[in-house]
Amino acid sequence: MASPNSYKLSCSIPGHEMDVRGLAAAFFPDGAFTSVSRDRTGRVWVPNSSPDRGFTEMHCMTGHENFVSCVCIIAPSDTYPRGLIATGGNDHNICVFTLDQPQPLFTLKGHKNTVCALSSGKFGTLLSGSWDTTAKVWLNEKCMMTLQGHTAAVWAVVILPEQGLMLSGSADKTIKLWKAGRCEKTFTGHEDCVRGLVVVSDLEFLSCSNDATIRRWLVTGECVQVYYSHTNYIYSLAVFPNGQDFVSTGEDRTLRIWKQGDCQQTIRLPAQSVWCCCILPNGDIAVGASDGLIRVFTEVEDRIASPQDLQAFEDELSKTTIDPKTGDLGDIKMEDLPGREHLEEPGNRDGQTRLIKEGQNVEAYQWSVADSRWMKIGDVVGGSNQQTSKKVNYEGKEYDFVFTIDINEGGPSMKLPYNVTDDPWLTAHNFLQKNELSPMFLDQVANFIIENTKGHTLGAAAPSAADPFTGTGRYIPGSGTPTGAPVGVADPFTGFNRRSQTSTNIYFPKTDGVTFEQANATQIMAKLKELNGGAPGEYRLSEEVLESLEKLLVSVCNPCATEQPTTEQISLLWKTSHWPEDIVFPVLDILRLAVRHPQVNDSLCGGDADDGVALCNHLLSLMKPQGRPANQMLALRTLCNCFSGWRGRALLLAQREAVLSHAADLCSVCNKNIHIALATLVLNYAGSLHGQPDLEAKAQCLSVASAALESVQDKEAVFRLLVALGTTVASDQTAQDLAKSLGVMSQIAKYTSVTDPAKVGECCQLVLKELQ
Repeated sequence: MASPNSYKLSCSIPGHEMDVRGLAAAFFPDGAFTSVSRDRTGRVWVPNSSPDRGFTEMHCMTGHENFVSCVCIIAPSDTYPRGLIATGGNDHNICVFTLDQPQPLFTLKGHKNTVCALSSGKFGTLLSGSWDTTAKVWLNEKCMMTLQGHTAAVWAVVILPEQGLMLSGSADKTIKLWKAGRCEKTFTGHEDCVRGLVVVSDLEFLSCSNDATIRRWLVTGECVQVYYSHTNYIYSLAVFPNGQDFVSTGEDRTLRIWKQGDCQQTIRLPAQSVWCCCILPNGDIAVGASDGLIRVFTEVEDRIASPQDLQAFEDELSKTTIDPKTGDLGDIKMEDLPGREHLEEPGNRDGQTRLIKEGQNVEAYQWSVADSRWMKIGDVVGGSNQQTSKKVNYEGKEYDFVFTIDINEGGPSMKLPYNVTDDPWLTAHNFLQKNELSPMFLDQVANFIIENTKGHTLGAAAPSAADPFTGTGRYIPGSGTPTGAPVGVADPFTGFNRRSQTSTNIYFPKTDGVTFEQANATQIMAKLKELNGGAPGEYRLSEEVLESLEKLLVSVCNPCATEQPTTEQISLLWKTSHWPEDIVFPVLDILRLAVRHPQVNDSLCGGDADDGVALCNHLLSLMKPQGRPANQMLALRTLCNCFSGWRGRALLLAQREAVLSHAADLCSVCNKNIHIALATLVLNYAGSLHGQPDLEAKAQCLSVASAALESVQDKEAVFRLLVALGTTVASDQTAQDLAKSLGVMSQIAKYTSVTDPAKVGECCQLVLKELQ
């Protein structure tokens, strides 16, 4: 056996498609463990006998309608001799599984927000914690009691060995001890959200927090020790079988191993967030991270990965970038940094970091006691103004990347040149046009670029008056020629003529609705007529109807039009909007533009109460997650544009719960346009609710915005969600407390350093300031 201080990589386990948020060692089979992920699945992994000493997926569990946040194992019983697996998710539900089927054995409903913590006890008892500020005790598929007392989200729960004793940790910075459903004691000491709890013995437990500390407590109330080493939020804890030593993971990209009260080893991972950890039956450590991988570390020589795999892990780590703005490395002054000779001196402790200047670059190294050497853990971004990537020549120009794209099997490959200062969607659009490929490939190509340029800072795209999603002479749903803001006016929603604003909040509260105005009436009608030619007989429109729709479109697109929409035209538009889903999108585009007009808004949104509900229900039916992206996007944009009239606004406020619930289901759809439309809808709701005392409505806005920020990557969508958050919490202490309880501050903190576009970082800082 190797030195007890030298845990090393045993294996990396791919399988999940998104962040791994929870891990738990299983009772069956031997050596197995369970993982859950933002990809909505849970998976059971068993050791295999291959030379790489890895794990094989034995079982995949589905059933949640949103991200899966936590997992625990319910001990074997006479009824279930192999135990049960419980998972909690952002859909507010707890799913309980056997190893015999992928669907849940049963589902526990009762929480009103994300279930983010689970713990099992004797006799099949299950304890859950939720963003709804409560913990619930479940037995025999029923909620036996609700533990109420926390004033913010309950991030952590654990059942103590003594029957009837339970602990809950919250974003209100406290830990509560419960007995028989009654709060017996409140533990204070942490200075930020309590994120994790773990039992040490009958009398002791550990807690971890966003304040970057771990505390050891006696159940009688005393804090007997505080552990310092992490430099950022700490998300999870796991205790070794000896009941004294433990491991922790957090936002500082590390797994830390604590023995005899000290941090004896620090292992950095090539992922920003190390969300969870567990101790496997053989003493190995499994960790899950934001890169979707599970990694297992061992101190047993026979289970250590091959030299090649160890080197590959170290190489991957060395290529990561570290943002100095996170504060993990302290203040960096380029001129004061030593050179490579500084690495000739040994470190003082495991995990010690040292920065050196290498030419015009700043590199970070960590001291490994086990290997007695400095290991490179990444390049510090912002420590150099020089491009370090080598350029590639293509067609007489230099590029940072030249990708080879294979669209058709057996066909010729195509070259896609790209610079890190380019916009990935605009590059994808140009590539598709140049090679005469379908615009349906747009998201696929753009996401390929993003995935393969991770770690590189993307600069601003060159200003352009053209919508990058609109091909010349080609109709794309929702497209047109955007109009910029007047000269000299800074519009944070277009980015035109931006002024530097640091002291004045130009972003929120934003109470006037944001609408989608772009229009190209000629292209819309051309596409409508083309699709009408091939429409089924019962849906085919006469020339007279097409002419009426064209007149309607012209009148709603031209503010100076003398002709107003007629009742007959509005009726024809409503009827035609029920065309088959594969051809309806140009009609939806007309509807999107038409609802901005006062007459159309009045007629469709509230001329008759049933008409307004019918419009809402029809648009929601087009927003099914399995629906067509163009229809989803245009339905969302139409809802956004309904806010331009008072009847539309009143309708959507009345239908808020259904509308936002359906919109939230589209968070996980990988489509930039849908994300921007979704963010705009949340923003418009936030603006309409500003100054109103409707806490339930604001809570839903915050919840949907928070869920969207978990998956949205497009910076414009992120910006609009930040403005929605700022508008919701501005001058409203109750809404601010609610946002804090949902963990919004830690969720958005990463955007403070965004400078491209600058409005994202500026707005984020203002939201955080509002919440402090």
